[in-house]
Amino acid sequence: MKAYIFGANGAEVTDVAKPSPKGAQVLVRVRACGLNRADLGMTKGHADGSAGGVGTVLGMEWAGEVAEVGPEARGVKVGDRVMGSGAAAFAEYTLADHGRLFHIPSTGNMGFEEAATLPVALATMHNAVVTNGALQAGQSVLIQGASSGVGLMAMQIAKLKGAKIVIGSSTDPMRRGRLKEFGADLAIDS
Repeated sequence: MKAYIFGANGAEVTDVAKPSPKGAQVLVRVRACGLNRADLGMTKGHADGSAGGVGTVLGMEWAGEVAEVGPEARGVKVGDRVMGSGAAAFAEYTLADHGRLFHIPSTGNMGFEEAATLPVALATMHNAVVTNGALQAGQSVLIQGASSGVGLMAMQIAKLKGAKIVIGSSTDPMRRGRLKEFGADLAIDS
């Protein structure tokens, strides 16, 4: 299969073996990928956590269809439309743990391209605002860097969770001017 790999001469498309799922892994046929700041750094040889370096299949966010399931994988079946995050997204197929997958909503006509932009921001900000932040309906919240992808997601999650006042900050006047479109009640210059 084709994959975008960081090699000895930099990032390049090359042929690699198609992976096979084991345990709770799921093999996904990748239809679209997201591109994040960490991905750009990895194309230059920088590590992101334990990922990176020569031989690394690049990319950390994708959407596609389940092609095969490991013997311990639950909650998905071949043909399901899914999105997720994990290593090796910039390839024809990628492996993911079944617990790191999100089903692409069957209503609303969400395409693979749109779905591929959601997993990292959605999981990161749900963890920050809901799981660790424990935001409760009626509370107020300040989202720093609200005009970034994860900041926009944080404001929308806060609004959906019933925040009384959502404050978003951005140093860019044009971006700050658009924060209300994404749930900000008040936009400030940080």
